Amino acid sequence: MENDAAAFAFHDLKPEPARFLEDVVAGLGRPQKALSPKYFYDDAGSALFERICTLPEYYPTRTELALMEHHGDEMAGLLGHGSLLIEYGSGSGRKTIGLIERLKPAAYIPIDISASQLRSFAAQLARRFPALRIAAACADYSRAFDLPDLPLPPGTRRIAYFPGSTIGNFTVEEARGFLASTRALVGRGGAMLIGVDLKKDEALLHAAYNDTQGVTAAFNLNLLARINRELGADFDLAAFSHRAFYNRDADRIEMHLLSERPQRVTIAGRTFAFRAGETIHTENSYKYSVEEFRTLARAAGFDSERVWIDGQQLFSIHYLAAR
Repeated sequence: MENDAAAFAFHDLKPEPARFLEDVVAGLGRPQKALSPKYFYDDAGSALFERICTLPEYYPTRTELALMEHHGDEMAGLLGHGSLLIEYGSGSGRKTIGLIERLKPAAYIPIDISASQLRSFAAQLARRFPALRIAAACADYSRAFDLPDLPLPPGTRRIAYFPGSTIGNFTVEEARGFLASTRALVGRGGAMLIGVDLKKDEALLHAAYNDTQGVTAAFNLNLLARINRELGADFDLAAFSHRAFYNRDADRIEMHLLSERPQRVTIAGRTFAFRAGETIHTENSYKYSVEEFRTLARAAGFDSERVWIDGQQLFSIHYLAAR
């Protein structure tokens, strides 16, 4: 643990270095080559994602922000003041500040895999809310880890916050497992506030993941650039292109990197062959109906007691009560 001059505690659980090479080699060795989307978020990738969130085609961020603005008081009333707020994937925290202003939690634990972005956000937050106890945890929340220990009064309610549509990056079975582990974390009487992207017209989805400025393509290709930088690989980025499409059978957007020609790539002494047209599967983004997600949450030990949906029915935020 490190203490920062901006009055927050920083716990670096070093989630990436030991696993990055292992995960990349394992993923590229599969019949359908794949890389985990959690590795998108180095400094360059995090900056590109922030740009994606402002694109005209990318509806989730602005829609969720509007829902938080319009219904934030009601959300805070359900969650309750004086709680321990635990946020998965805090990123730049643009949705979190308004929630904290309304919720007035006793303490806040932001969790993110990007150490530099997490430290920057925690410092910003500590300056804005000097009385708020903040314990930032640099960790991979898709794997088990211990939360920082904060001395709080007995019975302090635990609230998990998972904004964005990141739950869609998990398969349905993985999402059920993640929700179940979150239910165990918050305990009986705890709660979760979670963003869930809804099923919609395929043209809207296609545009959101294939923006005209090419920012999403750059974000996807940066994953290969990161492997080159950090693992000494020799990917030729000009030989790969971004592909994103809606898989109707699975109700998900899939992002891939397509090999434009036959080629070989070397990583840590291992060589991986690519056929022309072969892809690396880099991300899923599952879409749910409200009732489908309610059923999923129920199976994990939560009841979806309140759902907020925008007028165009693009996005939803669920208040889940742990039973």
